[in-house]
Amino acid sequence: MSVKIRASVDGDIAAVTAIYAHHVEHGVASFELAAPDEAEMARRRESALAAGLPYLIAEVDGLVAGFASAGPYRARPAYERTLENTVYVDAALHGRGIGGVLLSALIEACTALGYRQMIAVVGDSDNTASIRLHESHGFERAGLLRSVGFKHGRWLDSVFLQRSLGDGDENLP
Repeated sequence: MSVKIRASVDGDIAAVTAIYAHHVEHGVASFELAAPDEAEMARRRESALAAGLPYLIAEVDGLVAGFASAGPYRARPAYERTLENTVYVDAALHGRGIGGVLLSALIEACTALGYRQMIAVVGDSDNTASIRLHESHGFERAGLLRSVGFKHGRWLDSVFLQRSLGDGDENLP
């Protein structure tokens, strides 16, 4: 299986929305309770692009297999060199390395833009696939917020992971 990573285009929004909707409706990686519609997903993409941030697509056999993006970690100016990542893969294609290819490309793109830290906020401490994915790409566990979300009839943790980009904190920006 060959995975092609490319910049997103407007025509990807329907597939991106469907991939994300599945995770919202059936999983706990996202703490959203209702899946956003195409207009909202397009707005989120446009927000990332307007900020000069990557919004990437993984293609397999010409079809959208997943997406990854980066956004501001927090709105306050002191956080301006820190990003939070998002990676979602079509549920039918889990376990085939697509998430890793997407995350690698996202890290590379954000490093090239001069960002210094990337944060992953993983929904639920039982989400070992996402935790392992991030750890395999140099992320270290930075914290755990216990039972901060409630979805599908149970309490969920948030796991924070962090990795340096480029020079990280070794020198001043």
